[in-house]
Amino acid sequence: MENKGKLKAMFLIPSLIGVLIFMIPVKFNGGWTVIVKIIADWLKNSLIGYENVGIVCLVILTISALLALIAQAKPKFIMDNPILKDCFACAPVWAIIRVIGCICVWVTFLFAPGFGNPNAPESLDGYNVVIQAIAGADQGALAYDLIIGLVFVFLVASFLLPLLTDFGLLEYIGALLTKFMRPVFKVPGRAAVDCITSWIGDGTLGVMLTCNQYEGGYYNAKEASIIATLFSAVSITFSLVVLDEVGLTHMFGVYYLLICFVGIICALICSRIWPLNKKPETYLVEGKAMPDTLPEGYKSSSEYGMDLALKRVAAHKGVGEFFGNGLKNCLSMWFGVLPTVMAVGTIALIIASYTPIFEWLGLPFYPLLQLLGVPEAKAAAGTMVIGFTDMFTPAILIAGCEDAMTRFIVAVISITQVLFLDEVGGLIISSKLPVNLGELFVIFLERTIISILVVVPIAHLLF
Repeated sequence: MENKGKLKAMFLIPSLIGVLIFMIPVKFNGGWTVIVKIIADWLKNSLIGYENVGIVCLVILTISALLALIAQAKPKFIMDNPILKDCFACAPVWAIIRVIGCICVWVTFLFAPGFGNPNAPESLDGYNVVIQAIAGADQGALAYDLIIGLVFVFLVASFLLPLLTDFGLLEYIGALLTKFMRPVFKVPGRAAVDCITSWIGDGTLGVMLTCNQYEGGYYNAKEASIIATLFSAVSITFSLVVLDEVGLTHMFGVYYLLICFVGIICALICSRIWPLNKKPETYLVEGKAMPDTLPEGYKSSSEYGMDLALKRVAAHKGVGEFFGNGLKNCLSMWFGVLPTVMAVGTIALIIASYTPIFEWLGLPFYPLLQLLGVPEAKAAAGTMVIGFTDMFTPAILIAGCEDAMTRFIVAVISITQVLFLDEVGGLIISSKLPVNLGELFVIFLERTIISILVVVPIAHLLF
């Protein structure tokens, strides 16, 4: 291979920068985070300003809804443009969801203070129940606040993600770890990078990486579904916020170790049961996946991985491809995912706030929690299913519970459930990943049951 030294440098330098940006925790403003999140927060707060980002989100969701409706007629200007087709050509049900997201964001913008509308009222008192439900602080305003955070995470991550994906790092890691990841978790070795990116950085970053690899043909439908639903995780930073809400910050070390342990157990079990074990092993793009065994002619996995990495670098088309891929990823996330998160998140939070549905759904967990000896089992049971809408709500609901062990159990499970609709879950179902809402809920319930069975006995030992 010509210019092998140059190719190695092109592999090592961008890959190391990508690892530094996405996967190495750094201490910033008194807490632990990753550099990509620092950059995104700086853009949101310093360069542009929070309220202006709110207006940017309003524009994005409006364009998304209008063009998704227009795309239903399959006009040439959309269907003949690869980027426009990818962003706006969607099934009718997704076009409707985008319209719902647009309505929710407009109602919240007009009536909830703090999102860039200088004429927004200070209070929703006196407005009709529909406006109060959509724009309320615990419904639309919460979902709007979330997409404001995501808009720049998607922007920065989309343009920097190729540092991890386009310069051979995944090929190299995949060759090294396939012998471990395949028999243990039923996924390729390169999935380890998705896992670390989620657990150290943020679950949305891991799902973005998984979507990228699935659409590129490196994961099949089954592998992508397993990785997105079982390897996504809440960041260390937010895990600490949840623990602080229940007043147990002093237990963070054992708390996060337990989260990691439960996550591994969930991945071991859920990858082997329905619905994930029945996903087809088909690829969107054929011929890109790595073999699970070491091909002839290679002495070690490291040698094979390096050869794959250098071939990937040699095939790279330079700066134009780098930024082109970043732009495509960013627009896809902005116009496809943000409206879904706004729509699904708002609706789910309205249901949680105005109906007892999630409390009823949590009742079947009461006998199990009582059998396992959880103090205040009924209060804990009421938080089990509501975590499907939002990851922070269970901690808020249980914070007033007098028993520390019960608060600890709910704090752990609310993190290990992970598939909440107002972020990671919404991102999964709005992407091209082959997981629908019903399947996502089943996997959520499986994770919840496994978490209870693992966490409660350990909690008895700790308290």
